[in-house]
Amino acid sequence: MKDFWENEYIYTAGNYSVVVLFVVVFLAIFELVTKYNNWEEIKKGNMAVAMATGGKIFGIANIFRHSIMHHDSLLMMIIWGVYGFVLLLIGYFIFEFLTPKFKIDDEIQNNNRAVGFISMVISIGLSYVIGAGILV
Repeated sequence: MKDFWENEYIYTAGNYSVVVLFVVVFLAIFELVTKYNNWEEIKKGNMAVAMATGGKIFGIANIFRHSIMHHDSLLMMIIWGVYGFVLLLIGYFIFEFLTPKFKIDDEIQNNNRAVGFISMVISIGLSYVIGAGILV
C-alpha cells in the first residue's frame, strides 16, 4: 500500500483533488465577503466580476502551486495553502481600505472593468509574493 501512495500519479491526483476542493471553499468565502453574487454577475456578462473572480482563482491556485512545490506532506501543503489564502483575503480588505473615494465591490458590481482589472492584478501579484514566502 505504501507504493500506492508514493506513486507520482496518485500524488498528483491527490494534490489536484485537494486544491480543487479548496478553490471551491475559498471562492465561497470570497462570495461571503463581497456585496454581489459572483456567479449571477458573471452569468449577466459582468466582465469586471469575471476578471476579479478569475484573479482570485489564479491567486489561490498559484499559492497552492508554491505550497506543493515546497512540501512533500499533504498536511503541510494544506496548512501553507490556507495561510496563503488568509493573506490573500487580507490583501483584498486592504485594497478596499486604500480606496476610500469609492467602494471596490460597488464598482465591480457596476461592471467597472478598470477596477475589476486592478482587482485581478492585485490578486495575481499578491499570490506571487505570498508564494515566494512559503517556506520549506
